[in-house]
Amino acid sequence: MPAVSLARAVPSALALVLLATTAPSSLLAQGMSGAAPSPDPRVGLRAGQYDAAEAMWNMRVVSRTKPSEKFLTSTNSDLSFTGKYVIQGSYNGFQIWDISNPAQPTLAIAYFCPASQSDVSVFRNLLFVSGEGNSGRLDCSAAGVRDTVSKDRLRGVRIFDITDVKAPKYVGNVQTCRGSHTHTVLEDPKDKENVYIYVSGSAGVRSPSELPGCASADPGSDPNSALFRIEVIKVPLAHPEQAAIVSSPRIFNDLTHPATHAAAREDIESAAAEAAEARKRGLFTVPVFGKEEILPPQFSKMLLDSIVTKNGRTGAATSADSAELRAGLPALVARMVGDVPDENGKPKPGPTQCHDITVFPAIGLAGGACEGYGMLLDIRNPTAPVRIAAAADSNFSYWHSATFSNDGTKVLFTDEWGGGGQAKCRASDRKEWGANALFTIEGGKLVFQSYYKMMAPQTPQENCVAHNGSMVPIPGRDVMAQSWYLGGVSVFDWTDVKNPHEIAYFDRGPVDSTSMGNGGTWSVYWYNGVLVSSEISRGLDVFELSPSAHISQNELDAAKTVVLDHLNAQGQPKFVWPASFALARAYADQLERSSGLSADRLTAVRTALTSAEAASGNARKAALRTLGSSLDKDAGSSSDAAKVRKLAAAVKDLAK
Repeated sequence: MPAVSLARAVPSALALVLLATTAPSSLLAQGMSGAAPSPDPRVGLRAGQYDAAEAMWNMRVVSRTKPSEKFLTSTNSDLSFTGKYVIQGSYNGFQIWDISNPAQPTLAIAYFCPASQSDVSVFRNLLFVSGEGNSGRLDCSAAGVRDTVSKDRLRGVRIFDITDVKAPKYVGNVQTCRGSHTHTVLEDPKDKENVYIYVSGSAGVRSPSELPGCASADPGSDPNSALFRIEVIKVPLAHPEQAAIVSSPRIFNDLTHPATHAAAREDIESAAAEAAEARKRGLFTVPVFGKEEILPPQFSKMLLDSIVTKNGRTGAATSADSAELRAGLPALVARMVGDVPDENGKPKPGPTQCHDITVFPAIGLAGGACEGYGMLLDIRNPTAPVRIAAAADSNFSYWHSATFSNDGTKVLFTDEWGGGGQAKCRASDRKEWGANALFTIEGGKLVFQSYYKMMAPQTPQENCVAHNGSMVPIPGRDVMAQSWYLGGVSVFDWTDVKNPHEIAYFDRGPVDSTSMGNGGTWSVYWYNGVLVSSEISRGLDVFELSPSAHISQNELDAAKTVVLDHLNAQGQPKFVWPASFALARAYADQLERSSGLSADRLTAVRTALTSAEAASGNARKAALRTLGSSLDKDAGSSSDAAKVRKLAAAVKDLAK
């Protein structure tokens, strides 16, 4: 029986006695072990589209929902949340699900509007959707765009009014030179009339004949170049149809090409075998980052034609021309993709765009995951973000996304090594590859601390690499849930930035046991008590963390007191916990783990909290003030003084 009900059911004095004798037991007394299952049940899971085997630890599946009819064969992408709804992007458009009952999501609308990759964000009544590929159309039809230059093509950001989520209105779009692979919504606290969007486009620059002003030359020769910049869109909230690009900050200036790592042994061996067969057929192969790649025939023909012309001839290439091309290819590729100075000795420049930019408005910073670099940006002026730090790492292949700790002193970057379509969690793959890199932010600099990678070996049929996730509001700790494609969901604690460790997981078997199928979790985000995941082909998953030695029920209850009205993948909120008995008990549980207070003292604290919760009015306030004051004194002798002070503050807040 809950304490409040018990207090109503019997005289208050008797209730206090009963509550004191039935105070919540310690985590150890509850028999909670912190050891993960061994052997790891994620290894060797049965394959299947909707009947694959599953493994989980310290979390449970709340619901599994298949895609709606028009989205069954499409690729699901990222998620955004508003109120009781989750918006799921897809290469076929977007679906909006009502998750007011997480155990049974219901479809509000399936809006068919094909584009690559339809990443989504919301702000109030507005929905923004990214489009980057060449086949997206302004009219949302499935006809595609076949012409090289077309007035029908959409590459940029679509804008919808979702005041009525069951009837979205397409109100406009903003076209960009490189399209929008992802985007970031940023609210300026000083500007209530507009919202801003940072566009991350990674495709080639479109023709100026299709979108005037687009240029692909180096900025040194053309100051209007679409390279080495991001786009900032200003959206008037009263007239979103008037949204337009207002600035193009060149945050990449002066960065040089970062060092890179070689491919994995299996990939090198497999590529070498394929290349040998290709050479027997007369094709050309080239070494790229230590792996032999097959040169596309159209590209080799163009190079051969150039050699024929250089040698003063016309007509078909000869065997001598082919031999010249084979001999010159390694140097040519090194100049194109390697860290090789140009003919003037100038270092090769670094990245020309970001994949993701995560803004954290509460601290005025953003984390830019920009291909070869992780960046720290000052975003206090939304239209003029300034790069204040950049970090490179030869173990990283493709800097993909960023997540800050809640206090803003740390930032985590992901490496989408292999682009998300390859198996990079095999037993032989290094833990530093396709992982997270964890940094502290010290004096405006990024200081590397450690790596974290989901370590359950996956098969060659499972695309697996670090991907999208979010912080979970466990008070006083840095806990993150993250997707790893067919590697599943991994929940880990990185409070100790040098020693991150896994504390919960969920995984499914591959889609197919013989070849790599289209599936896996694209993203997973904590939203108002549950973890919601976009499964690439299988639909929408909802999970809930279970109490364990790593996360207590009190910590989970405290997390659920943080209620968001919306959440965007690349707009990180600062968690603030309201006063609650769950919050105080969560800190007590953490002090048990850290041995910051003795067992006897923790028993007394828990008993006092239970007694105070059963009381009311001045009696409750007095009991809490007394407990808070005594905890202040405990901090002086505790080995975990900071956490004791958090507990004392939480108790005093309850007394107010």
